[in-house]
Amino acid sequence: MAFTLPDLPYAHDALAGAGMSKETLEYHHDIHHKAYVDNLNKLIDGTEWAGKSLEDIVTGTFKDGAVAQNGIFNNASQHWNHSQFWEMMGPKSGAIPGALEKAITESFGSVDKFKEEFSAAGAGQFGSGWAWLVKDKDGSLKVTKTENGVNPLCYGQTALLGCDVWEHSYYIDFRNKRPAYLTNFLEKLVNWENVASRL
Repeated sequence: MAFTLPDLPYAHDALAGAGMSKETLEYHHDIHHKAYVDNLNKLIDGTEWAGKSLEDIVTGTFKDGAVAQNGIFNNASQHWNHSQFWEMMGPKSGAIPGALEKAITESFGSVDKFKEEFSAAGAGQFGSGWAWLVKDKDGSLKVTKTENGVNPLCYGQTALLGCDVWEHSYYIDFRNKRPAYLTNFLEKLVNWENVASRL
């Protein structure tokens, strides 16, 4: 069965007041994400990956802990990444739920320290990639960064929060100011209830 582009969980203009414009979401979701889905469906047609889950395709095509540069991996991982990304944001950021705040404070010392580390990871990712808050295999929380479409699934980690730092994610609204985009993401765009539900 073919993969499909998920609908945004909010209207295209719902995040405009929080710093992500309707135009960004139209380009990012409707064009970029759709291209990953369409390309993935073409590439897996008639292969061993047809009919497999998205997670199985991502982990199965990520070989030997090295960055897989094949089209199936790239499009599958970016479809997965973006499907999570839309859910991790919302028009009302709100307070961090208690259990999540406790886990973040235990792991990083404070919420502010976590935000500093997350922002530094995203700003320091050379070229295209993602910044992540993950739950590692031992249950601890960590901030990581990955290049291109690589994601926490590749390392057996649970993605709690991810921020797309490819230029198409922020250039319309923030031009080349990636650090400002990351600060805005953490302060105004994150749906902390969704992040907490992944814990």
